[in-house]
Amino acid sequence: MKIIQFVLWLILLSSCSSTQVNQTLGEVNKALELEQPLSTAEVGEGLKEALIKGISTGSDLASQLDGYFKNPEIKIPFPPEAKKVEDKLRQLGFDKDVDRFIMTLNRGAEEAAKEAKPIFITAIKSMTIQDAWGILKGEEDAATQYLKRTTSPQLKEKFMPVIRNALSRVNATKYYGDIVNTYNQIPFVQDVNPNLDEYATDKAMEGLFILIANEEKAIRQNPAARTTDLLKRVFRAQN
Repeated sequence: MKIIQFVLWLILLSSCSSTQVNQTLGEVNKALELEQPLSTAEVGEGLKEALIKGISTGSDLASQLDGYFKNPEIKIPFPPEAKKVEDKLRQLGFDKDVDRFIMTLNRGAEEAAKEAKPIFITAIKSMTIQDAWGILKGEEDAATQYLKRTTSPQLKEKFMPVIRNALSRVNATKYYGDIVNTYNQIPFVQDVNPNLDEYATDKAMEGLFILIANEEKAIRQNPAARTTDLLKRVFRAQN
């Protein structure tokens, strides 16, 4: 490697201007720097950086208008334990009411996603680096799964009030109550009243983790997605 560099430098010195030489030498040195062995701390910081980039991109995508509602990968459907409510009301001609609720349910998730970023970033920054090397050599979503596994309970506790407020702001809670009350008034049906806040929180978090995993996969597979030197060093090491 050193011999090749020396030959290249001789060629450059004989055919390029001093500015070009300095620029090229800088690029060569930077490339060599990327090849230096990684420390455990660097791997840990690189993974945190990747996750922060992922959640930043993910929450920005999710918090846009229709970020959930028009993304089939993360769109939140009618609560499955109340699917019979949806089916029955559609049979009775309440399609608009059901569709309006589903839209506002996703609007609530989009509103909550705006406030999700700092919650997730705080959790990411506090993660340990004990499993860093295993994550680095793991599956395409290994870092995301690690974050999901180790932080979900705490994240859910912090995120539920956010989603509850968001659902209230967009009237999803009111529409859901109207729908359930309408259903419960139908003769011979068993009353239902699933916990909307918990369901919406779980699905909103699930959607964000999906988007984080997508971003992590891009960073692992696509060098252009590695936007900092540390990301380049960490994820280049696994290739």
